[in-house]
Amino acid sequence: MNTKAFMKDAVILFIITLVSGCLLGAVYQITKEPIAQATIAANNAAYKSVFAEAETFEADEAMTAAIEGCNADLAGMSFGGVSVEGALKAVDASGNQLGYVITSVSNDSYGGAVRISVGLKEDGTITGIEFLEISDTPGLGLKAKEPDFKDQYVGKTAAELTVTKSGNAGDTEINAISGATITSNATTNAVNAALYYMHNCINQ
Repeated sequence: MNTKAFMKDAVILFIITLVSGCLLGAVYQITKEPIAQATIAANNAAYKSVFAEAETFEADEAMTAAIEGCNADLAGMSFGGVSVEGALKAVDASGNQLGYVITSVSNDSYGGAVRISVGLKEDGTITGIEFLEISDTPGLGLKAKEPDFKDQYVGKTAAELTVTKSGNAGDTEINAISGATITSNATTNAVNAALYYMHNCINQ
């Protein structure tokens, strides 16, 4: 190939790359806002499902600032690879604070990360949990998304929960999913991270 032909091909390749980059950038700008809005809508639906009495979910600077210290504490505890990712106040239509919605994650599930939102009343009672992310096995770990499992957390008031295989969970226990104890433990430890945050990081 002579120099002239080589330069021509190089210029053509550069133009193609430039145009492709511009088109990708344009597509990103067009889709960025709808994707962001869809994410917000999905998160709000999850918040509402775990705290039905709340009308809005509001950020708080002090609560956000407390997350870093909380996660430092959690790293030295027995809950595994858990962390708190976000915390909001649950507020009713009259502006009264009812409790909190806390987003937490465990990286120890069978399929990787389990990310949940946990509703908590002011007194620490769990109002519900909802999955934002789970990639476990259909028919096994994914049963965590079913009411038979996740509704066990509703009404629990303990500051820490454990998993039992007995099928007869007590006040501080959650019945494991048959064949999916790893998922059960990961979900429960993500809940424990949210409980720890509430009891030790914002309500001291």
